[in-house]
Amino acid sequence: MIPQEIANTIVDPKAYAAEKPVDEAFAYLRKEMPIEQAQPEGFAPFWVITKHADILEVERQNELFHNGDLSTTLTPIDVDRKVRELMGGSPHLVRSLVQMDNPDHMAYRRLTQAWFLPQNLKKLESRIREIAKVFVDRMADMGGQCDFAKDIALYFPLHVIMETLGVPEADEPLMLKLTQELFGSADPELNRTGQEAPSFEDGLVAMQAVIGDFITYFNAMTEDRRANPREDLSSVIANGQIGGQPLDHFAAMSYYIIAATAGHDTTSNTTAAGLWALAERPGDFKRLKENPTLIPAFIDETIRWATPVKHFMRSATADAEVRGRKIAKGDWMMLCYPSGNRDEEVFDKPFEFRIDRAPNKQLAFGYGAHVCIGQHLAKLEMRLFWEEIFRRVESIELAGAPKNSVSNFVCGPKNVPVRYKMQ
Repeated sequence: MIPQEIANTIVDPKAYAAEKPVDEAFAYLRKEMPIEQAQPEGFAPFWVITKHADILEVERQNELFHNGDLSTTLTPIDVDRKVRELMGGSPHLVRSLVQMDNPDHMAYRRLTQAWFLPQNLKKLESRIREIAKVFVDRMADMGGQCDFAKDIALYFPLHVIMETLGVPEADEPLMLKLTQELFGSADPELNRTGQEAPSFEDGLVAMQAVIGDFITYFNAMTEDRRANPREDLSSVIANGQIGGQPLDHFAAMSYYIIAATAGHDTTSNTTAAGLWALAERPGDFKRLKENPTLIPAFIDETIRWATPVKHFMRSATADAEVRGRKIAKGDWMMLCYPSGNRDEEVFDKPFEFRIDRAPNKQLAFGYGAHVCIGQHLAKLEMRLFWEEIFRRVESIELAGAPKNSVSNFVCGPKNVPVRYKMQ
């Protein structure tokens, strides 16, 4: 078994906020125990998958390793038991693409997949650039100093995905608040309880309330889009059919929730992390400003560097073997994306930020059947935003200590105070 101290570290939300403790834990595991079982306090035992190649091997075998049979995110025993009581035996409070396996996963994914293909995103490019310019203008209006994470990075991807969904701009603050409460349930500055360390019971009650607020909102949107369909993603979900039947209500609500949360939060985290890195590396900022052709490689490196989704869980549908270790049917497995993205066998000097890293086999979007459906939109948003930044901002530096959100699931910078000069 993995030593108890390390097992506790890799599930500790504060360790991910601090970064160093979890980086050191994963570095030890990659070297000494690349695949081993852990049993942190309060959790059922699970396998910890830390190497890049092994994460890909599990993800490419989506029939052998399921998303939906057990909880798809790290869940304490007491919470899992309570969720199953509430959900009629299911371990999931929502049932989005993330919690589905085939045949449902592919059927539901096909509903919106075309929206996110590169060729279809071209029609959105000019509008996304307009939005990017608005937010760079906002930086210009702020007098050379802002909290980049809180004032800019949070809102740019939010506005893009909400406009794509058809959510009115007036409702964006609500969507942001609910997203932060959902992903920041362990963060006292973001969670709904306001508690430093909410009990499992209080945290679950708060999570139910957040999901309930999302469902109330999107119920009304579904009724509207069925009566008055538009050219937006919400109309696709509201009027979609699987096997000639309307979407199951719970799955439809979950579809909205995943689009309205993961559709912007991870991009916000990555963008904020990228600027944080550049503010500490003025030479890199200057290189990108002088040579914008480096932007795509820089974006891949910020995605690797940030790895905003810290893990997903899988479970074995049959006895299996990974890196020579015997995984039994029903075993729970943790895919550790930050560890895979720091794997010394794949990335030269992985703890260095390199804007021209090539090749860059970052796996932050996942792999196989469950690869992130919105990855091309996220990269497009970031490319257009950085093009406008490097066109308009002359220089930038930190104006205080950045701070990450507290979470072991989705985590990234929540404060990046900076000073800058505009051209």
